[in-house]
Amino acid sequence: MFSPEGPSLRELAVQALSSVEHGYDLLAPKFDHTPFRTPDSVLDAVAAALERIGPFGDGLDLCCGTGAGTDVLARVCRESVTGVDFSAGMLAVARERQRAARPDGVPRTDWVRADARALPFREAFDLVVSFGAYGHFLPRELPGLFDGVHSALRPGGVFAFPVLAPPRPASRAFWMLLGFDAVMRVRNAVWRPPFVMYYRAFRLGDVRRELARAGFTVETGALPGFGRRADGSPRARLVVARRAVTGTVTPPTAS
Repeated sequence: MFSPEGPSLRELAVQALSSVEHGYDLLAPKFDHTPFRTPDSVLDAVAAALERIGPFGDGLDLCCGTGAGTDVLARVCRESVTGVDFSAGMLAVARERQRAARPDGVPRTDWVRADARALPFREAFDLVVSFGAYGHFLPRELPGLFDGVHSALRPGGVFAFPVLAPPRPASRAFWMLLGFDAVMRVRNAVWRPPFVMYYRAFRLGDVRRELARAGFTVETGALPGFGRRADGSPRARLVVARRAVTGTVTPPTAS
């Protein structure tokens, strides 16, 4: 399916009936041959935007998958790049892919298996990016996710990710995504373990509020090259959330 090198319909069905972690372990060897991989056009646009506000020291690719986002970090980070994912299969592919693409190991690249909702880092990075992973988080999980990213960043650090404009209700894409989400909700209601993947659950307004609640200053800007919709709004934006340079000072308690 998708291409001769991509997964078959049967392989996709087996993945869909697995947990998220095991499903991606199964899909990992063929993931880069599916439409689920973030397009190079988006990766290049984000890298170009980050080059204008960088450079950075240490970078983290959140939910790195097979490592496409770490290529972006390698362009803008001087010291190190870290990819974190909870799928061992995806990390194995990412590791081999990186060795082939950057055999000299510059910048240094590390791979960490961990749950993005419980990141094992504290003030370790200057930049965190993420591409195409938010459909795997329920809305109620975003506060913990963003708190973890905030803690992983050093003061002044940046959390950046692209957001594509949702399709209009009159479009075919809108109904396709609506149907996909409906099928996934039915699947998760009758089958265990659940496979969380909802394309329409990540709304920019909600995301901005949760990022601000976590302590970020949030800006968005249009990603050039993707054009604008009929109402003038950009088809693709880059969210740039920055951790404050200085932390909040806790007032002394009265004695």
